[in-house]
Amino acid sequence: MNRRTFLQSSFAATVLTSLPTSTLAASHQIKKVGVQLYTVRDLMKSDFAGTIAKVASIGYKEVEFAGYFDHSPKEVRDILDKNGLTSPSCHVSFDVVQNQWPETIEAARTIGHSFIVCPYIDEKMRTPEGWKTIISTFNKAGEASHKAGIQFAYHNHWWEFGPDAGLGGKLPYDYLLASTDSKLVKMEMDLGWITVANQDPVTYFKRYPGRFPLVHVKDFKTLPKLAPDQIASFDGGSLIKSGDMVAPGSGTINWKRIFSYSGKAGIQHYFLEHDEPSDPWATLTDGYKFLSTVRF
Repeated sequence: MNRRTFLQSSFAATVLTSLPTSTLAASHQIKKVGVQLYTVRDLMKSDFAGTIAKVASIGYKEVEFAGYFDHSPKEVRDILDKNGLTSPSCHVSFDVVQNQWPETIEAARTIGHSFIVCPYIDEKMRTPEGWKTIISTFNKAGEASHKAGIQFAYHNHWWEFGPDAGLGGKLPYDYLLASTDSKLVKMEMDLGWITVANQDPVTYFKRYPGRFPLVHVKDFKTLPKLAPDQIASFDGGSLIKSGDMVAPGSGTINWKRIFSYSGKAGIQHYFLEHDEPSDPWATLTDGYKFLSTVRF
């Protein structure tokens, strides 16, 4: 190493070591901000292509589908390509996972999805026998999609974090993580709902590293302080109706702390979601401004 190179390297090292630890730590950002299109589902019903184009114009680079509104996989792919978007994942119902899996995988390959997510388990399925069916279905679906190069995942709400007597008092979320094949079944963690349930996402990231390639980013102005025995009867919809759900960065959740564990969690894609925005475009615009500039 010559003198000039040595001095340049030494100077850079001195500058770096003189910076506050927080500055060194906050060196990451979300490179491709995504949105779950459920947020604008009503708009997509009347103008599918136009809504997707407007999402792209805000700056979003990735979208997650929750239905294609009678558009063929090829039509969907063409609209994405036209707007410079990709769609890493989609949501499909448990019934589709059970009964229409091969065609769902084929559609996903055409559109370009890398993940297919089951977003909900009906309450009638949450029985001891039902859980056995769910676990078996998820593992089989994951195996089939894995062969096609697509990852299966499950998306949570708040109720998965209440003790379930049918599971011997275990939390359904813990049961799903422990009972499914970690390679075949990943998790799309809804960071808003798990926080509403008074659980810490970081705890799960540390306990199950690499299991969370997808996350939903939603925020709340106020959070209920729920005890474990209150979660089963809690109505999450009440937070939506009251206007407590807001764009990320406008509420109380500490996003920098959560995102700082992205590497441990294995997060690859971040999707803004709001279940019932009063002004969808304002929500998407405000959320994009935050998520595209936050450093962690």
